[in-house]
Parts: sequence; structure tokens; C-alpha cells
Amino acid sequence: MNFHNHPIDLNPFTRVTIRTVKYYKKDIRLYCSLFFKYSFFRYPAFNYHYGKLRKNSMEKNTHNIALVTGATGGLGTAMCQKLQEDGFQVIANYRNAEKGQKWHEEQKAKGYNFAMAQGDVTDFEDVGRMMAEIKAQYGPISVLVNNAGITRDTPIWKMTLSQWQEVIHSNLDSVFNCTRHVIEDMIADQFGRIINISSVNGQRGQFGQTNYSAAKAGMHGYTKSLAMEVAKKGITVNTISPGYIGTDMVMAIREEVRNKIVEQIPMGRLGGTEEIAYLVSFLASEKAAYITGANYAINGGQHVY
Repeated sequence: MNFHNHPIDLNPFTRVTIRTVKYYKKDIRLYCSLFFKYSFFRYPAFNYHYGKLRKNSMEKNTHNIALVTGATGGLGTAMCQKLQEDGFQVIANYRNAEKGQKWHEEQKAKGYNFAMAQGDVTDFEDVGRMMAEIKAQYGPISVLVNNAGITRDTPIWKMTLSQWQEVIHSNLDSVFNCTRHVIEDMIADQFGRIINISSVNGQRGQFGQTNYSAAKAGMHGYTKSLAMEVAKKGITVNTISPGYIGTDMVMAIREEVRNKIVEQIPMGRLGGTEEIAYLVSFLASEKAAYITGANYAINGGQHVY
């Protein structure tokens, strides 16, 4: 078999002289082999863009369906907006049809287009219906933000049974109702983020809020126990305890009373809804995988321990 020297231009940056066989088939096979070995894979620009595309593909968040309960309030609105800005497909839960429709139109006017899910989170069966409809239309929920809650403030000697039960049902039973209907899909998927919105008054107590403080304190025990149960299943469970935040509800308090509240906060101001939403979105992300069973106090230093 005869051999000869044959120069091949592999790319503008590389010239390699090789010995090729005389027969054309073998010559072509050898040329192609060397072309793929030495040519475009050695371009720095190609390697940079190929690596960048691969990295972006690996980092893409595929667990992006997030349900926020009690979405139409001040905190819920900020959470929905931040989650959508960060790439989540947000489903906003509401109970009152008229209020929900008005809120949805307001959000669309601001550039946000949330999916809407009507449901009473205090009703286990109704939550089951709502979750089934969400799953059928959008897929299983990966992120659950238990944000729904109400207040019925009054001293215990004036509190009625209905005032106690309404708050417990809305603020604590709802957490179980919603979690129970999504947890099996999260376990099957080996991924989930459950974020429970508690309160500073669930940590320290507050006059006139035995019902509210009991419900919010109950969230902490619930969060810790559930976090232990699902820690090996790719699911994290955490609590956020906001202090006094500048929501419509807080701003509706008489100014002199509100000023007294602010005086008790070391930072000397109310918190912003966007400050809570930022933490919610982080805890919902895949990068928060090692944080579970924790409580985050966002209260401007009003309660430290």
C-alpha cells in the first residue's frame, strides 16, 4: 500500500499534514475523523457558546407551577408578581368572584397575566376540586404558598366560638387542606416547595389575637414536622413570619395607632410587601434545596430571639 503526504486545511486556525491512504474511501473516512476531532470543536467561540447553551439548559427551572393562596391581598399580590417575574407560572387563588375578577383586571393592566383558581381553602373538598382542575389544565403544582388568612381580633373574654373557628379554619386548617392535596404529586416528582406565611404574632403573641396567634404559631410546628417527613423526597417546607407590613389592611389602621406600632420597630418603619415576596421567590427556587424546617422572621427587629 502506498502512502504520501497530504496537507488538509481543517479550519482557519489549524493546518495539519497527515499521511493518508491512497484509496479514496479510506481517505474520506480519515479526513472526516480528523475534521470532527480537530475542527469546530476546537474553536474557542464554539466551545464558549456550546457550554453556555448547555449550562442554561441545565439551569432551566422545570418545576415552575406555583399556587399562591389568598392571592388578592397585599402580600399575595406582591408574591404573585415576583414569582412571575422570576419565571414561575403563577396560579392565583381567590374566594370572592367579584373581588377576584377586579384584581385580575388590575394586574393585567400592570402587565401581569396570572391564571386564576377560585376555591375556599377552608373547605377540604373544595380545595380538592380546585387542585384537580389546576392539575388537569396546567400540570401538578411544584410550589405551594400558603398565604390565605384573616383576623377576628378581640380579647378572649369577648371572643365568640365563630370568631375562634373562622380564624383557625382560614389560617391553619387551610394549610393542611392545600398541602394534603398536592403532597402526593410532589413526592412522585421528588420535588416540591411549600412556603407557609405565618406572623410575628405567632412567635410573640399579641393582645386580642389569641385565635390568630394560635393559628400562626401552629404553622411553625406543622412546618417543622412536615419538613422532617418529606426531607428525603426532594421537598422543602419553610415558614416566613412577617412583622408589620405596609399592606392595605395595616395602612387602614388609624394613623396614631400605626405610629405607635412603628415606634416599637427598631428600624423605624413598616416592611414592604416586596421584601416578603423576594424571600418567597428564593425559597421557591431550585437553588434553595438545602433549606427546610426553617422560619424566617422579617420584622425590622421588632422580635428577636
